[in-house]
Amino acid sequence: MWEISKSFNFCYGHRVWTQELNKEFSLDSQCKCRHLHGHEATVDVTLRSNELDKSGMVTDFKHLNWLKQWLDNYVDHKFIMDKNDPLFNTMFKLNRDDVSLIPVNVQGYVGYVFEKGDKEEGYLSEYYEGFFIVDFPPTSENLSKWIYEFTKLKMKPLCEVSSVTWHETPKSVSVYRGGV
Repeated sequence: MWEISKSFNFCYGHRVWTQELNKEFSLDSQCKCRHLHGHEATVDVTLRSNELDKSGMVTDFKHLNWLKQWLDNYVDHKFIMDKNDPLFNTMFKLNRDDVSLIPVNVQGYVGYVFEKGDKEEGYLSEYYEGFFIVDFPPTSENLSKWIYEFTKLKMKPLCEVSSVTWHETPKSVSVYRGGV
């Protein structure tokens, strides 16, 4: 069994509206992750195979360029927000005719971006462009599984995805292995 990993760096913001703390372990009840905040993230995608291809590789690292481009287009310098977050309706007026959510797909559902009508311009357009909407609380655990799931489907013809590691900070990391 061979494994290779490729790392991707980007900045993003989020809010973990579901955060709860156990005072016995956290020493206080400050739920800082409930606030709007940001991170400089690193995501490691680990690929594996029982055999090497004709070039002597698990797969070429360039075969993950699509993921780099996708992260740059949809996640880098964006705010990842759960559409179930109680603040969602406060932050967005989606009952207007000129703003709606449209799905973004990579091998099935991945998330949503805003489709703006002709009436949106200037700072309002930039505001809507700054968000990527998901349907789960954007914790590092959920985000690592999210990247794993659509990367697994996309890479299936070439190799297996072994794991996705989401470094929220250099000292706070989650790993999703998907039943391995």
